[in-house]
Amino acid sequence: MEKTSKLSILTKGIIKENPVLVLLLGTCPTLATTSSAINGLGMGIAATAVLVCSNIVISILKNIIPDKVRIPCYIVVIAGFVTVVQFLLQAFVPSLYASLGIFIPLIVVNCIILGRAEMFASKNGVFDSALDGLGMGIGFTLTLGVMGLIREIVGAGTFFGHAICNFMVENPFMIIALAPGGFFVFACLIAVVNFFTDGKVVKKEFGCAGCSMKNVCTQDKCNQEGAEA
Repeated sequence: MEKTSKLSILTKGIIKENPVLVLLLGTCPTLATTSSAINGLGMGIAATAVLVCSNIVISILKNIIPDKVRIPCYIVVIAGFVTVVQFLLQAFVPSLYASLGIFIPLIVVNCIILGRAEMFASKNGVFDSALDGLGMGIGFTLTLGVMGLIREIVGAGTFFGHAICNFMVENPFMIIALAPGGFFVFACLIAVVNFFTDGKVVKKEFGCAGCSMKNVCTQDKCNQEGAEA
């Protein structure tokens, strides 16, 4: 039973609670960095590293951090790991660092990372928090990788930077590689998940009570509805 529980924590972020396609979090980096498969996977792996490390540290410190300042403390922890990841990318993968640009430091305010810190890591043990971060990171990375691959193949005729069709390279379907194409591919992937799960996964309550970030929100209405829920 324990093994099943640990496995479910690890795998729920891939489909059942996929942070992008189901929870609809982190859509800004999802749409902005998936112009190619390399960029999408790079952003996903960077965010996963921050997610796992911050979950572990926040889980360790959950009984020490005062409740009133927990969100600022979480942000400080997350920002520290983002800085480390940024320096590593700049030193060892400068081309990827240049491609991702401002979206690397913006991992600090990624709703996925802050949301998991508040909703899971602050309430569970270190190992479970690490599994949760890894699972959510895998789901995020896979989604960005698939989106980037689709947009790269259709929009540029390349596969991880290598030409696969001369006709598509010479006559690229550029709209897919641009912002409108990002929204279109994003919507198609959500529709595919909804279709193959018969709508059982993408099922939400609208309003503050159904919001995955309601515990982080400081609005009085959100706090009131969250308490009632």
